[in-house]
Amino acid sequence: MTPLGAEIAALIRHGGPIGIDRYMALCLGHPVHGYYRTRDPLGVRGDFTTAPEISQMFGELLGAWSGYVHGRMGRPEPLVLVELGPGRGTLMADALRALGTAAPGVRVTPHLVETGPVLRAVQERTLAGRGATWHAGIETLPAGPAIILANEFFDCLPVRQFERRATGWHERQIGLGPEGDFVYGLAPEATPGIEAEGPEGRLLSVPGVGLALMRQLARRLRESGGALLAIDYGHSRPGFGDTLQALSGHRFADPLAAPGDADLTHHVDFAALAKAAQAEGAIVHGPVVQRDFLLTLGLNARAERLKARATPAQAAAIDAAVERLTDASPTGMGSLFKALAVTGPGLGPLPGFPEA
Repeated sequence: MTPLGAEIAALIRHGGPIGIDRYMALCLGHPVHGYYRTRDPLGVRGDFTTAPEISQMFGELLGAWSGYVHGRMGRPEPLVLVELGPGRGTLMADALRALGTAAPGVRVTPHLVETGPVLRAVQERTLAGRGATWHAGIETLPAGPAIILANEFFDCLPVRQFERRATGWHERQIGLGPEGDFVYGLAPEATPGIEAEGPEGRLLSVPGVGLALMRQLARRLRESGGALLAIDYGHSRPGFGDTLQALSGHRFADPLAAPGDADLTHHVDFAALAKAAQAEGAIVHGPVVQRDFLLTLGLNARAERLKARATPAQAAAIDAAVERLTDASPTGMGSLFKALAVTGPGLGPLPGFPEA
């Protein structure tokens, strides 16, 4: 058992089973043994690879998108460009480079919301000399209009799960089996107030932390202006089923097997995020599949410009990156990943999103 697993087991023995949300929060954010507190999980030597690490084109297109939106905002200066969960800082570095071309002369202040010390150290090296500021949460971000980027961020926020029984929706919990291993179970009493319908055995995920954060961001955008662009893997319509998963060494793993040593994520419920933002008076654009979003922004044209000065091997790598980012197969990034934008009133249509 991992050191964090031993702590969680002691917690359960003392206080009883815990919810999926608390388990996720401990696995990912424990101050000593949390997954994101202790490592750089990205790349070939890590557990997964994100779009910015696949190709510079991804961050460059988001930077160009930000430049356009900044113009629609009336070009406030400085442009407060925020990234939530910024990985290695690759996306921000590529976006800033593209912004310098899309909006020459604009003064940009990068702000990164990061809690992991290992990743923050990597980000500081990546963004050295760019005047970046780091935050532990969104509460300390500067006031005023902002453009907020969130790539593969909402998928790792803790989620609660409920299973339908004859007596109602019972929360799914994690307890200890006869041999001291972690096992799933259900709370003995049904949770009141859940209005969803479904047959017995159906599993419902409620991303409470993500919805609360979206409401907070939507209020800010409604009151101060700006835009949020969220890109993640998930579903566009409300759905049921168990989407909790673990990744280790670029392979799926048992979420209960090695607490703190594997990445835990879930499919993002974009319909729920959109509803939460609209409830706060913000304007929602999308979601659209990542393939359509990137191609509409000019991914192919950017690839051709890069290939014009590339070696044959580099050109082949660019083509491979385009294919991976836009793969339309059921499990490909182009269809599984979605893009959703949330804005304050008055910005009008946004690049990459069809007009309502």
